Amino acid sequence: MKREVKMDKFLLDKNDVVLVFVDIQERLAAVMADRQRVVDNCLHLIEAAKLLNIPILLNEQYPKGLGPTVSEIREALHPNEPLEKLTFSCCRGGSFFKALEASARKKVVLAGMETHVCVLQTVLDLLNGGYPVHVVRDATCSRTPDNFNTATEFMRDAGAVITCAETVLFQLLEKAGTDEFRAISKRIK
Repeated sequence: MKREVKMDKFLLDKNDVVLVFVDIQERLAAVMADRQRVVDNCLHLIEAAKLLNIPILLNEQYPKGLGPTVSEIREALHPNEPLEKLTFSCCRGGSFFKALEASARKKVVLAGMETHVCVLQTVLDLLNGGYPVHVVRDATCSRTPDNFNTATEFMRDAGAVITCAETVLFQLLEKAGTDEFRAISKRIK
């Protein structure tokens, strides 16, 4: 007997996606072993979003304590202003849901720190709110591998799609031979 699988949640369309960054901030990033990998993959995602006109929502957890978003990402997103929050979940931080609804996009591609705290709680709230979520595994991190792995399994079990930056990039690009494809291919080599 053939098992029916709903494929829609696995598919990304550049016209239906919003890119969300969670708390990639200076003081938090400084204690992450995978900081550079996360930042590099986020920069790839930002470049694709710019080329494909995908909205980007940048979030910061208590910037007075954790500092601003890391400089590389802040510069790539200039003049975007971060949405500040005190709650761990972006969804409970006031202006995030308004900005998400204003984007008129139905799926979320999400990256950030820390996977087992703010990323996890944001993903759970998004899923609960009816948004399919693609968590970019190589653009998220935690201080310890155990916390990272547990959170990744938790989010998958809850219904999120666990993916990687290149998979997201090529799903959004759809085909080779375009100017956008050439620009992204050059970045990731």
